[in-house]
Amino acid sequence: MGANLLVLGGTTEASALARALAVRGVQATFSYAGRVDTPRAQPIPHRVGGFGGVDGLARYIAEHNISHVIDATHPFAAQMSWNAFHACRAEAVPLLALTRPPWAAQAGDTWHHVPDMDAAVATLNGPAERVMLALGRLHMEAFAAQTQHHYVLRLVDTPKTPPALPHHTVIVARGPFTIDGDTALFTEHAIDRVVCKNAGGAGAEAKLHAARALGLPVVMIDRPELPDRETVATVDGVFEWLEQ
Repeated sequence: MGANLLVLGGTTEASALARALAVRGVQATFSYAGRVDTPRAQPIPHRVGGFGGVDGLARYIAEHNISHVIDATHPFAAQMSWNAFHACRAEAVPLLALTRPPWAAQAGDTWHHVPDMDAAVATLNGPAERVMLALGRLHMEAFAAQTQHHYVLRLVDTPKTPPALPHHTVIVARGPFTIDGDTALFTEHAIDRVVCKNAGGAGAEAKLHAARALGLPVVMIDRPELPDRETVATVDGVFEWLEQ
């Protein structure tokens, strides 16, 4: 194929792409943001950490003779996606986003849409509840503004320091999760409400099925504004794009 790809990863889709690239023998480097202590092993060379903004990423693209960039970051990693957009434009390198479609509410769902994390925190200004925060570690302490609740936190890694939440339970687990498992988890911890980002995809969708089955309301944080770039939803779509 004669390509030298940079895959901006961290998602299930990115890992699936890495496996497919390895099988096909396509030269590529997988980049992790470094937010997880023990990232998944990849079958292609990888790097961990930021690039240093748009200029740093543009410099990396030039110095490593990158021919194509695949943005397979989390839909909420907006800063990285914007950096990739501007760096690729500066270096005249093709950019493709591999991203999962957002979730859509179904019959039986009770979703309260909010535009961002601050709005999600503000929605919890009612009586004390047991709240499942399915958000990762970066945003959990914002909910310290609502101290009346008991928060259940599901994290990939054990926090190095205890979360600044007066009442909380930490569950260390890595997805994908199952509907039966999440239903049992919500029942065991007597969850009253779920807070999550509209990440899309199958790997984290189980909590929505569990919430629907148990009649739990969901605070759904909508996706941030992302750059206007070509997008595919499958690994096959990436290879079709490359072949063009």
